[in-house]
Amino acid sequence: MDPTGDAEVAAGPGTAGTADEPSTGQPADEPGTAGPAGPADAAEPVTAHPADVGGAVGAVTTGYRVGADGTAEAVTVALPTDDATAAPPDARTDPGHPAGTAAEPVERPPGGPGDDAYADAARDVLRGMVASTREPIAGGRHKVFGRADLAVVPTTSTIASHLPRAVGLGLALERLRRVETAGRRGGDSPLRSPWPRDAIVVCSFGDASVNHASATAALNTAGWYDHTGLRIPVLFLCEDNGLGISVRSPDGWVERALRGRPGVRYFTADGEDPVGTYAVAAEAAAWVRRHRRPAVLHLRTVRLMGHAGADAETAYRSTAEIAADEARDPLLATARTLVEAGMATGEELLTRYDERGWQVRRIAEEVLEEPKLGSVAEVVAPLAPRRPARVAATVAESAARAAGPGAAARAEVFGGKPPELAGPLTLAQSVNAALADAMLAHPGMAVFGEDVAAKGGVYGVTKGLREKFGAARVFDTLLDETSVLGLGLGAGLAGMLPVPEIQYLAYLHNAEDQLRGEAATMQFFSQGAFRNPMVVRVPGLAYQEGFGGHFHNDNSVAVLRDVPGLVIAVPARPDDAAPLLRTCLAAAAVDGTVSVLLEPIALYHVRDLYEPGDGEWLGPYAEPGAWAAGHVPIGRARVYGVGSAEDVTILTFGNGVRMSLRAAATLADEGIGTRVVDLRWLAPLPVADIIREASATGRVLVVDETRRSGGVGEGIIAALVDAGYVGAARRVAAIDSFVPLGPAARQVLVSEEAITQGARALLAR
Repeated sequence: MDPTGDAEVAAGPGTAGTADEPSTGQPADEPGTAGPAGPADAAEPVTAHPADVGGAVGAVTTGYRVGADGTAEAVTVALPTDDATAAPPDARTDPGHPAGTAAEPVERPPGGPGDDAYADAARDVLRGMVASTREPIAGGRHKVFGRADLAVVPTTSTIASHLPRAVGLGLALERLRRVETAGRRGGDSPLRSPWPRDAIVVCSFGDASVNHASATAALNTAGWYDHTGLRIPVLFLCEDNGLGISVRSPDGWVERALRGRPGVRYFTADGEDPVGTYAVAAEAAAWVRRHRRPAVLHLRTVRLMGHAGADAETAYRSTAEIAADEARDPLLATARTLVEAGMATGEELLTRYDERGWQVRRIAEEVLEEPKLGSVAEVVAPLAPRRPARVAATVAESAARAAGPGAAARAEVFGGKPPELAGPLTLAQSVNAALADAMLAHPGMAVFGEDVAAKGGVYGVTKGLREKFGAARVFDTLLDETSVLGLGLGAGLAGMLPVPEIQYLAYLHNAEDQLRGEAATMQFFSQGAFRNPMVVRVPGLAYQEGFGGHFHNDNSVAVLRDVPGLVIAVPARPDDAAPLLRTCLAAAAVDGTVSVLLEPIALYHVRDLYEPGDGEWLGPYAEPGAWAAGHVPIGRARVYGVGSAEDVTILTFGNGVRMSLRAAATLADEGIGTRVVDLRWLAPLPVADIIREASATGRVLVVDETRRSGGVGEGIIAALVDAGYVGAARRVAAIDSFVPLGPAARQVLVSEEAITQGARALLAR
């Protein structure tokens, strides 16, 4: 993406606009292929050689001698074996110096170029290799490419997993552009895009990644939206060297796979022809910029050396094949072009190559001495920042607007009957009302997913939102969870506040890497320079009747709780739904938090608690003036006292809250007082509340509707042990089984009877 708005820069990948291209998920796979070779490329083969960076004794590297006729031959250059380069990176002391004294850096021959933009680029790369805290994007946390000032978004090592985000970003750019244009025509736009109006998205990947499910999803989604008439200005750049580590791409397969994509314009170029590559790349970028439609640039190139440092390509490639690829090196092609054009002689280019090599070597010596991350606090600082006071203030500000300047708009949206006057609501109704209020509070918020717009959701939770806020902010997506989350990732990166829905918890497992590998890592790998603020709504958990089977009654959340920094909220009661959603949205806006709002399906339409018709599971919807007072911070539980509340503490969540309250009523008839603690947050767990309420009775029953192995209960018990809890503890959890159909589900799930029996067993000790 071009944040400068300079059309020439973004259109030609041979200029500063090529900063987008090293964002590939496989930087080690195809060095030197990101655009036409230029002066910077002279340094690239050197930086790719571990011997030059690590400084091994007697190290050798391959260079090139270019003759006056433009031909070139590979030559082997022996590097000096002075003590400075011979020392390993983790113990670089000169044996000729006193112990602990750093060796002097290698001197560069005089007369070469000084530090410049190319040296800065090499320094950035080398800092990533040595995990320096001065590395510009991840700060030593990971070896990724990225620069916030150049709008180069870092990517992880999972191939193609960044492509769905790129599509989402392209769609978000166009939506922001249209909203802003409509606002200008109407005289006011509450939403401003942080990007230029002609910005495009460029994302690169290797030929082997074409076969990955994430790449297929991204290309399909781009074409699908183009087919429907929606514009997505994304340029996919496939760097095709014919290899995925050792697995060869079948001849012609990549072209066939890319050329046949409906709705995606195909361009192709050969990296051995730098001038032709530049022209085609410029044409492709200009086409995407002009038409605001997706395209793919299939760039054939070579891979020099193995996929990674430990990959010995001689194990699967012949010497002749390797030599043939070296002869096709884009650097040599550039040298030949320059010589043929009369712009330089072979000797001049070889001299410049050597000078760059020494320059990179000197920089490598410097960055080895730079500081590394040295404490837990340093490592995790950008992972999941928490500013609860600002989050609370954001909720209060939304309340003030809803009660003040936004009161008229709110009355219009709710048809003159706001939800606080509609009487007690069900859980589904409360979520629906809270989403509507949130759409008013956050102009950049968008609700989307499978069946959420026209149908209003499978359970009616999003019913009426599209009519209230329009198809630009509430829309249906294609049926692919990876793409749904990718759209959310891109929208968040574009400055919006996305609220995607995954239709069922079991469907999330198809796309969980978009949360784990992409959303949750973004701030960690960019030191907060880039964010993916997002609240993912997921109907889930078990106990719904008439629609069984484990795909619609999934009780597994282990994969979510294992993601560092991810927030998981579970509203059980209707009057908790809105406060939890507001907190998640405010945390996304303030801290870039990624949250999952896990909504218990079986409780969506429940009205009664103890007896049919008692209406005690319904809840009031708070008026805006009460939002601030009712704010629920991340990691705070809710406690219910039944009877004396002095005998047993039940720790639970979701469906377990209703079952535990019913069980507590039975126990109260037996003279047993119970504290029922609704955790509300599964990540982070409300540890302080857990310890306090457990210590109040000295008897703890953990009611966990997820599975016994890998369930939430394990985390609760561990928290008690870590805190030194010495009272009695017992656990009631679901069996390690998928949830079957019909009455058989009762055999594997937690029941009220099991809860009462567990409490009695604790008291009998």
